[in-house]
Amino acid sequence: MKISIKVHARSKRESVTGPLEDGSYKVDVKAPPVDGAANEAICELLAGYFKKSKSSVRVILGSTNNRKVVEIED
Repeated sequence: MKISIKVHARSKRESVTGPLEDGSYKVDVKAPPVDGAANEAICELLAGYFKKSKSSVRVILGSTNNRKVVEIED
């Protein structure tokens, strides 16, 4: 499954909101967008949200952007 997300890095809390009206999700992470730390936090948070292993979640588009496409393997 592929989902679109909008990321808010350096947030005060970590959360996943959605799906929104456009079908995307909003993801807040505490990690800064430096050296892939935010992307790693996103994968870990989404893995917990969808009850999947962390290795089954990966960012496939937008690794340096706040809008990303994430693939979650079944």
